[in-house]
Amino acid sequence: MSHQASFLQLQRLLSSYQPYWQLMPFACRKLPWQNSSLLAQLNLLSDDAIRQLDSNPTKRQAWFIGCFPELAQLPEVTAFDRLRPMPELPFWLSNGIPGRKVEQIQQFCTLVPDSATPVLEWCAGKGHLGRMLAFSQQRRVLSLEWQDALCQQGAALAEKHQLPQRFVKADALSAEGLAVLKPEQQVLALHACGELHLQLLRSASQQGCQQLQLVPCCYHLIPEPQYQPLSQLAQQHDLALSQHDLKLAVQSQVTAGARIARLRETEVEWRLAWQALRAELSGDSHYQPLASVSKQIFSTDFRQFAEWAAEQQQVTLPAGLNLDGYLVQGRSHARLVQRIELVRHLFQRPLELWLLFDRALFLEQQGYQVEVGTFCARELTPRNLMLRAERIQR
Repeated sequence: MSHQASFLQLQRLLSSYQPYWQLMPFACRKLPWQNSSLLAQLNLLSDDAIRQLDSNPTKRQAWFIGCFPELAQLPEVTAFDRLRPMPELPFWLSNGIPGRKVEQIQQFCTLVPDSATPVLEWCAGKGHLGRMLAFSQQRRVLSLEWQDALCQQGAALAEKHQLPQRFVKADALSAEGLAVLKPEQQVLALHACGELHLQLLRSASQQGCQQLQLVPCCYHLIPEPQYQPLSQLAQQHDLALSQHDLKLAVQSQVTAGARIARLRETEVEWRLAWQALRAELSGDSHYQPLASVSKQIFSTDFRQFAEWAAEQQQVTLPAGLNLDGYLVQGRSHARLVQRIELVRHLFQRPLELWLLFDRALFLEQQGYQVEVGTFCARELTPRNLMLRAERIQR
């Protein structure tokens, strides 16, 4: 199937089921759908069963397939064939890199084509990917990173181990950062967020970079409130995706530990409890989202969180206010949100694929031959979709 045909298939699916995924669950006070078969499937599920289904995309889809049969015909995205075995790494090369991240980089490296073309590592951090590639393939690597401390640490490691890697300190979104892109270049980016990978696609294709190998991440981290499609086809079939909608594309996660899972549940309950409290104090029942905050606050108590939230939204908390009733409301509302999110998450992968094929079609418009596939198993990272592109010689 061509990338265009795959995109259009995803477009039809997402458009026909738009009311089931393009909504804000926190703003719902009841299940927002009049679908008797779907409601029956949801009513059969306990809270624990919902948690289990939400952590297992295959079982989740199987449970609801009778309600959404088109989910069984998603475009097939297969794993790329390895170009070489997994590199065996000495201890010093992987020291300080979390184990799962090490394996992600290793698997990414097995898919980098042999080439005499210089390598550019985009948004490099400490240059773990570039360092591993420089070691395993004896390639010269230029690593672009905007944080000076990370550049210094990465450069020190490369020098210590005598690897052909050097760093450029520059913001990838600035003219200085974009100036490192050259036609004779193989550009690599593993989990580049939002606007950082969008700018790479625009500028690298404009410069005519020879090869691109990109694993996108965090599609919602863009400067505009609404997503601007890249390809002509996506512009013609614009889904009008807000930043909130784009977050759905990255909501699948590898199963977390019990503590992390509990913190997530606490965060949802407290945010919804605050919503009930704010509505009562202000008289405004419309949902008003709170900003992101360090997860550490959810290890404290609800009063401390409520004081932070009140300051954020300029609400005065009455002295001696009993918060227990609001926590009860928050927990009840959280059970509703959990059920709405379970249904929304059925469309996480289709939306992520829609965004990926938009990028693939854009590169094809710019004169690239493009491949779409996975670079590792989902258990290693749910963000396992990769674009590999090579400029067509004219």
